[in-house]
Amino acid sequence: MKIYEFRAFPNPLRARMAAAEKGLTDRIEFVQVNVPNGEHKLPEFLQLNPVGKVPVLVLDDGTAIAECTAITEYLDHCAGTPVLTGETAKQRAQIHMLQRRAEALVLDAAGDYFHHATAGLGKLEPIQIKEWGEYQRQVAIKGMHYFDGVLRGQRYLLGEHLTMPDITLFAGLKLIDFMQIGVPDACKNLLSWRERVGQRPSASA
Repeated sequence: MKIYEFRAFPNPLRARMAAAEKGLTDRIEFVQVNVPNGEHKLPEFLQLNPVGKVPVLVLDDGTAIAECTAITEYLDHCAGTPVLTGETAKQRAQIHMLQRRAEALVLDAAGDYFHHATAGLGKLEPIQIKEWGEYQRQVAIKGMHYFDGVLRGQRYLLGEHLTMPDITLFAGLKLIDFMQIGVPDACKNLLSWRERVGQRPSASA
């Protein structure tokens, strides 16, 4: 298998962490796509993903799978434990719910701030709406407070075991740090959780 990525970005981190948690890293070739230089817009990459985003997983038979949640779902079913996307119907639903909230309330919100309220990717940005970016910054801050509450009294977002929403939120906080937004000091549960996740080998995969 191959994963086309730009290692500095949060969504590729999600795929890398999932692969590491599943013990699949040695079965994957990671191919770098220089997004700041526009390589994700070249015809050869657009053949893999017409949307022009990383990461993209390419299977041994040539099948290309884009969208981070689809990639991590596939990786989770390539090997046994630990299960990252849920075993029962209830677990799957809860994981999907928190996964989406981690994206919308933190990762995507911080991403919108980056793309709209800062220089972003420079000339590669087709349009920027600063007011939207600043609004999304506030969404990300509120999102961190929300997850601080979710983590009250438990080690991970769904209890005692790490699942995909933990990985997504961790990647989101990496972007928060890069954008110098910062995790609020009041979010002590979130800060402790981030330190705990950051000590896992997958966090530096």
